[in-house]
Amino acid sequence: MAPRTLAQWLDWQSRLHPAGIALGLERVRAVWRRMRIDLGGVPVITVAGTNGKGSMVAFLEAICRQAGYRTGAYTSPHLYRYNERIRVAGQEVEDRVLVAAFEAVEAARADVPLTYFEFGTLAALWCFARARCEVLLLEVGLGGRLDAVNLIDPDCALLGQIALDHADWLGADREAIGREKAGIFRSGRPAVCGDPRPPASVRRQAAALGTRLWVAGEDFRVHRHPSGRWDWHGPGGALTDLPTPGLPGLHQYGNAAAAIAACRLLGARLPLAGEAVRRGLGAVRLAGRFERLARNPEVILDVAHNPAAAAALADLLAARPVAGRTLGVFAALGDKDVPGMVRALATRVDVWHLAGLDHPRGLRVEALRDRMPDDLPVRIHATVAAACHAALAEAGADDRILVFGSFHTLAAARPVLVDILPATEGSEDG
Repeated sequence: MAPRTLAQWLDWQSRLHPAGIALGLERVRAVWRRMRIDLGGVPVITVAGTNGKGSMVAFLEAICRQAGYRTGAYTSPHLYRYNERIRVAGQEVEDRVLVAAFEAVEAARADVPLTYFEFGTLAALWCFARARCEVLLLEVGLGGRLDAVNLIDPDCALLGQIALDHADWLGADREAIGREKAGIFRSGRPAVCGDPRPPASVRRQAAALGTRLWVAGEDFRVHRHPSGRWDWHGPGGALTDLPTPGLPGLHQYGNAAAAIAACRLLGARLPLAGEAVRRGLGAVRLAGRFERLARNPEVILDVAHNPAAAAALADLLAARPVAGRTLGVFAALGDKDVPGMVRALATRVDVWHLAGLDHPRGLRVEALRDRMPDDLPVRIHATVAAACHAALAEAGADDRILVFGSFHTLAAARPVLVDILPATEGSEDG
């Protein structure tokens, strides 16, 4: 029987291709051509990078919406609902629209096997075309060069931080990873690198294609004031007295600055008034980025899942201390650098509640414990839910509970915590 509901479609897609990840554009391009989707020639910004992709898309989306544009934003993975991945004008696409999009993809697929991500990417583009979006913001799933999102030629390519992650797919050093991510560059079209230390491979790719590349700290800069407000300096003139970014952490100034640079590079293709930038920066919200669910004890959710992201999280914890202890609820996927994440947070987490992760790539708690240093205080739990219950039982009013390690960790934890806690408070706002 053919799938009919969104849940049925997602279950079916997960079994369609034998591999969860299969990089390469030949299969998905063949289906794309059959679908004959007309995106209307609207501006497209494609976002890649090890960390910060979702945040940069969120900043771009908020700024463009404040300027009056009808946005189409595609991000992954989702935290709680698949619908989070595809947003039109800031709103998640409804189930019925997703079902129609999946039916359109299937009608064009014939016998071509598509991965879960490839199916979703084509569905997103179908949704954006039907909604007549005026600007598209597309987040790469993995790498860049061979990712399904790279079907579309961006008018501006935006790279975030480039760090070590997914080494089995992208390479074991920043040069190799940078080369893969710079695969979203296009000849004669501009690009932004929000990493102030881009690998040489990124610069070489830009030079080979004649891509105008703006690099953070060189072509545009952030000047932050003690109040938290800040100035953006770059070609075309400064934007001064900007509000503190709506997403917490010093690293979010860099993400916001890179998003502004991408908008500036598009120039007349995407006219934006300074006031739209100001309103957008303050209005942005994004689940799972130092998201606070409760106080007394403070409960924080963060999607940090590699050493660089864990280091940024450690800085945030240091900047926002609590009177008591920090209890970590930690679960991770098997292909992640667990020792690197632990090293980054070892001095910020007082007690580690380790959990197994119910995911095909998830680590069982015994395997996670084996990757931890012996001198850290740990508690062992079979599931994330059990770890959350135990951490809440142990925490005092002055303590903090930090849930992190993977998008999947947060997806498992949040329903449990929301059910127990008296009320949710939403994203941390400083």
